Amino acid sequence: MTQVLIAGGGPVGLAAAVELGRRGIDCVVVEPRTEVSHARPRCKTVNVRTMEHLRRWGVADRLRARAPLSPAYSSDVVFCTSLTGRELARFTGVLGLTPQGDRFPEVGQQAPQFVLEELLREMVDELDTTTLVLGRRVVDVVQDDDGVTVTVVGPDGVAEQITADHVIGCDGPRSRVRECLGADYVGEHALRPNFGMVFRAPGLAERVRHGPAVQYWTVNPGAPALLGPLDEVGTWWIIAFGVDRETGEREGAAILDAAVGEAVGATVLSTDPWTARMQLVDTARVGRVFLAGDAAHLNPPFGGHGMNTGFGDAVDLGWKLAAVLQGWGGPALLDSYEAERRPVQDRVIRAAAENMRTLSIDLLDDDLDRDTPAGDTARRSARERIEATKDAEFHALDLVLDLDLAGSPVVAAGTGRRLPHRWLPDGRSLYDVLGDGFTLLTPPGADVTALTDACASQGVPLTVAEVLEDRADPVLVRPDHHVAWSGSHLPDDVSALVGRVTGRPPS
Repeated sequence: MTQVLIAGGGPVGLAAAVELGRRGIDCVVVEPRTEVSHARPRCKTVNVRTMEHLRRWGVADRLRARAPLSPAYSSDVVFCTSLTGRELARFTGVLGLTPQGDRFPEVGQQAPQFVLEELLREMVDELDTTTLVLGRRVVDVVQDDDGVTVTVVGPDGVAEQITADHVIGCDGPRSRVRECLGADYVGEHALRPNFGMVFRAPGLAERVRHGPAVQYWTVNPGAPALLGPLDEVGTWWIIAFGVDRETGEREGAAILDAAVGEAVGATVLSTDPWTARMQLVDTARVGRVFLAGDAAHLNPPFGGHGMNTGFGDAVDLGWKLAAVLQGWGGPALLDSYEAERRPVQDRVIRAAAENMRTLSIDLLDDDLDRDTPAGDTARRSARERIEATKDAEFHALDLVLDLDLAGSPVVAAGTGRRLPHRWLPDGRSLYDVLGDGFTLLTPPGADVTALTDACASQGVPLTVAEVLEDRADPVLVRPDHHVAWSGSHLPDDVSALVGRVTGRPPS
């Protein structure tokens, strides 16, 4: 018996376990893989918003310390005919990898997904309330009014049953939990195949004509591709656009040579054929069972949003489930999971699909590498198209940070946005003064007795921080940094406000 069973121990499932486990909720995470594979790095950008949550958990520096590329390595994306060929366009300060004053406390971090996943596994092991069960998979989920019975099978084929108050399906695109719920994806598949590889090429970085970058988009007929370094000692990744599995496995070495612009002698470490999907599940909740991450939504990787969006799912659902299980959250809090996350997921899918409209394969021109007037014209035309169509992909902090939950049933009217960040006079981040429950930010000496009493009477954890300037409006902040209420004075019925933001509106 456990309070929450999580199917799937990738980054999203582990993040859900950490969010719940840090709040004292008993969790079991069931994951078929016994080891974290380094063969397929998947997500390579831990974005600003995810880094803010890692800071909240006290581990942002732990991730940076083990990331193969430091934040100082580069914040550039280069479009070029090849790594040794002509540069076509360059974007700087990409993907939130550089500070922007008060806007956020943590820059994004380039790191293969396996680095984050290994850190999260360590965190789960460090929590007394969480258990990671490896080498087993969920095969059935049955719920009733009293709980959920989950059937789990190991490599020996022996089945066992675990009962839980709630289940979160974080088991990816082929989610068994989703099948058991009868939920299904709605959306589209891309028609064009792609072929990913991880390869080893020591010394390649020194041969790159364009200097360090986190991504290089190569535009030539032999390798319309996207590639970049995984570390500084010669491990790279590449996505060859329009290449199917058979062609990629047969011509992988030639593709790599074309992307570099000369013979590279690379060793292919792994391959990963895939096709982009733009899909959102028709329902992410049935009763006591929820879906998060890839089990609930899929989008093209362009912009680096997929895993990070799933991380946001885990945080949103994690604190809400904890509140309900601890008795201070009401049923509307769980109802708000889909109401708040679905618009975010849909927006990400649409943005990533738009980013996919212009890839290297769409920029090909026979004259790009020629030292002729026609070549000059072709390169100028390519640069103009790249700058017009790709800037939003690399400078998308509005999509990452300006999340608006207006219309959510559990925030007051006119609120719901992420709390604007700022640095305090003593050098701390404003986010560092927020508590694990709700936090009331006030000017010094403000009378907030009515709100503190209402929270105390309803068992709602509340931290009061007098960090606002004189005459500033008080702000009530949720555990996930979103503003639940703000105003020049508290409403007459403060208990009703507390009930609303904790999912217990009056009947």
